[in-house]
Amino acid sequence: MIHFDEFQLENGLTVIFHKDHTTPMAVVNTLYKVGAIDEEEDKTGFAHLFEHLMFGGSIHIPNFDTPLQEAGGENNAFTSNDITNYYEVLPKENIEIALWLESDRMLSLAFTEKSLEVQRNVVIEEFKQRYLNQPYGDVWLELRPLAYKEHPYKWATIGKSIEHIENATMEDVKAFFKKFYSPSNAILSICGNFELNEIKALVHKWYSDIPAGEENQRKIPKEPQQTEFREKTIEREVPADAFYYAFKMCDKNSPEYVVTDLLSDLLGREKSSRLYVSLKKEMQLVSEISAYILGSLDEGLLIVSGKLNEGVCFEMLDEALWEELEKVKKEEISEEEMQKLLNKFLTAKAFEEQNILNRAMNLCYYKMLGDTNRINEETELYKKVTSKDILDVANDVLQKTKCSLLKVKAKNVR
Repeated sequence: MIHFDEFQLENGLTVIFHKDHTTPMAVVNTLYKVGAIDEEEDKTGFAHLFEHLMFGGSIHIPNFDTPLQEAGGENNAFTSNDITNYYEVLPKENIEIALWLESDRMLSLAFTEKSLEVQRNVVIEEFKQRYLNQPYGDVWLELRPLAYKEHPYKWATIGKSIEHIENATMEDVKAFFKKFYSPSNAILSICGNFELNEIKALVHKWYSDIPAGEENQRKIPKEPQQTEFREKTIEREVPADAFYYAFKMCDKNSPEYVVTDLLSDLLGREKSSRLYVSLKKEMQLVSEISAYILGSLDEGLLIVSGKLNEGVCFEMLDEALWEELEKVKKEEISEEEMQKLLNKFLTAKAFEEQNILNRAMNLCYYKMLGDTNRINEETELYKKVTSKDILDVANDVLQKTKCSLLKVKAKNVR
């Protein structure tokens, strides 16, 4: 059980405190309710650009990293399609350093041409290195718009095009910051060996004078129901042919979400999974295969992906894969297999919660979903899943009409 307290400042900042008396370290985690889905279609990549810009310093603090490093701390951030998350881990006696840094860039990020150009170039270089010049790097740039036609999940966090970042003006950047990076659109979690009144005083000291701003009231276009199989083949300079089957699944708050998560584990989480055993070990069609869900807030994707062995064609793999999926849809899994799935989840969950940073991030995330205490309830939800539940969800999700297939064909390979 993870105990926590919540309170809110008058400016709308939501704060979650979790006391951990076993560690000398503290975590300050800030989740902003902004991701790639909040961008305009002709101005994508902004949430990710801001992940970098926020480290460019504020008006009062020209270098974000130095004070934190001198205090024995470390920091980082990540952007997804749904959120942007920043965190600091440092000795508990230096927690005010983290609060000072985070609150100051929330209040007054430094908008300088130099900072914009530096971070713009960093993002452009990342786009080129990770997405354009790396084997299989552009898979998500191709797969997302194949699977989604209306919802902004149709572009990746990095953005649809380098040009959107190249053409970003100072006015564009300032407007994006004003709209999304404010107390009322943020959730702050603090974890460490403190008392609640101590944390309340510190948060009031550093955050209470920041203007509220507006909470992001998302009005995201709903994706029409997919009713036909979609397929696309691209040729790239890659070492082996690869495949990505993307099945539409429920949203994060749906009761079926945890069932679909276990279904993906059943199909392709480890070497004992159904697809690994049948398609790799027994038939030797693939050199690797896995199944996983993207964890999206809105209607998401269950992915089955892998690489073909030399001499194996896509048609052979496709036939064998659908045969295996049909088996999962026809018969309930055994109690033994069900228990194995659950045990693997419980082990991973327990390992994850040992880390104070993971707890801090999860507290913010579940609060954003609408109920912070889901951090304590999730395990029970998984324990309640039955083999019948998995069978029902398999029949709902693993339909060809809900599938989009991207094939990456290796150039000059027959």
